[in-house]
Amino acid sequence: MIKTRSKFLEIAKERGIIFDGAMGTSLFAYDLSAQDYGGDEFEGCPEQLNFTRPDIIQEIHSKFFEAGADVVETNSFGASRLVMGEYGLEEKSYEVSKLAASLAREVADKFTQENPEKPRFVAGSIGPGTKLASLGNVSFDELYESYKPQIQGLIDGGVDLLLIETCQDPLQIKACLNACLDVMVPEGPAHWNKSESKLPIQVQVTVETMGTLLVGSDIGSALTTIAAYPVDVIGMNCATGPAEMREHIQYLSEESPALISCLPNAGIPENVGGHAHFPLDPQQFSTQLSRFVDEFGVSVVGGCCGTTYEHIRQLADACATKEAHREEAKDEVIESVSSIYNSVPMLMEPRPLIVGERTNANGSKLFRNLLGEEDYDAIVDLAKEQVAEGSHVLDVCTAYVGRDETKDMVEVIKRINTQVNIPIMVDSTEYPVLEAALKHISAKAIINSVNLEDGEERVAQIAALAKRFGAALVVLTIDEDGMAKTAEKKLEVASRLYDLLVNEHGIDPRNLIYDTLTFTLASGDEEMRNAGIETINAIKMIKEKYPEVKTILG
Repeated sequence: MIKTRSKFLEIAKERGIIFDGAMGTSLFAYDLSAQDYGGDEFEGCPEQLNFTRPDIIQEIHSKFFEAGADVVETNSFGASRLVMGEYGLEEKSYEVSKLAASLAREVADKFTQENPEKPRFVAGSIGPGTKLASLGNVSFDELYESYKPQIQGLIDGGVDLLLIETCQDPLQIKACLNACLDVMVPEGPAHWNKSESKLPIQVQVTVETMGTLLVGSDIGSALTTIAAYPVDVIGMNCATGPAEMREHIQYLSEESPALISCLPNAGIPENVGGHAHFPLDPQQFSTQLSRFVDEFGVSVVGGCCGTTYEHIRQLADACATKEAHREEAKDEVIESVSSIYNSVPMLMEPRPLIVGERTNANGSKLFRNLLGEEDYDAIVDLAKEQVAEGSHVLDVCTAYVGRDETKDMVEVIKRINTQVNIPIMVDSTEYPVLEAALKHISAKAIINSVNLEDGEERVAQIAALAKRFGAALVVLTIDEDGMAKTAEKKLEVASRLYDLLVNEHGIDPRNLIYDTLTFTLASGDEEMRNAGIETINAIKMIKEKYPEVKTILG
């Protein structure tokens, strides 16, 4: 096996990289029968062809390389356990994925040997599956477990990068990213960013003609959610042609911290004589798409449905001398949080960022009563009222004596996730409650909170949750001795937490929101007389020492 894994990103930063075209369109030209798939029960399962007709799969890879592609995608789009299970082949997920990668690897190595100046790469294709987690069709854990053997097989078969493509649901993306990173970096989330064993990861969403993902996410929400993970390339594929993707690609060009990819269809498919017809010929397709390299600094281009060898040949010719450079370097972190539908900046202008707390059982009698009655429709209405009143983020806390906090949290979150259009702040002192909630939140949430009251092991647990679910984190100035009351003590605790979270556990400081704690001033307690001044001074000191972090008071 020729070692090309480390070169993919290097080349992508220098010039446009060309992906292949449509595997499905290419297979359709062979007029395959049930016998080619190994029997009637497997007809229509492209992954089965890796076993029964490897000659055809390798011929398709070869023709795309001959057309000028730098990268071919493995024939493993539907190789997850869940999708293979629809054909009774769930136990073949690892085997078929490894074989798909090996077939492509063999062809890629042959072309690289013939022309070492033009190395060829293999992208491990991972499709979205057939169920939407955000709509409750499948759970986060089911998706996660379904993807792991597929990912392991692709890696063992020799892919250069992992391609999570045609994504229609941000929660599915999060489950797949967790599976990818856990398989590659078993040491855990603290090592995700710095592990040498991590292959490049490319994530592509599918934006429908109405301008959003299938579940309603706009491109800003999708980007905020994906960019919270160590992803190297973020882009789009499928559903439409280049023209319909233009506005969204421009947004990615302006906001994405990662390299950008664009793999459109050959136009929006039309029904002609009962068959899908793609209207863009190779020249129209290549002319439109190649402009994205010049105008938006797109690093990776290629084709999806309807694109043939000739589409890729003309695209490769059009991009042969183009350099993919955006005008300005982007920040490594997007300083926003998101709901399933849209993104909200954490640095709101005009300030402050307003967190609605009427869905907090500790402070809202109405919310507690609604929980007791299990009137979830009224709870959703209560949440929507806070949006109407100007809340930017919604705090949700279901901790109430005598009730099952985890069950209540999940029931509330499942509904708010898809029915309320502002980001969620998950508020609990219990790790199982936080984890259960985050598995139902499609976008980038905020965890409330982490502190040192229970020691450094607890900090490690919460930090891992924040990384695993791409969440921002509220940090309280509390240590083993209790709540810090003087500005100096608050800074001391804040500094200790910063060192643990940032330097040890790999949390980006721009995702930390410090709460220096608000104490009651009118209690008559002499010790609390200067509490307000101490809190304000602590905020100033923390901001001076750590200008990247944010602060909050409630």
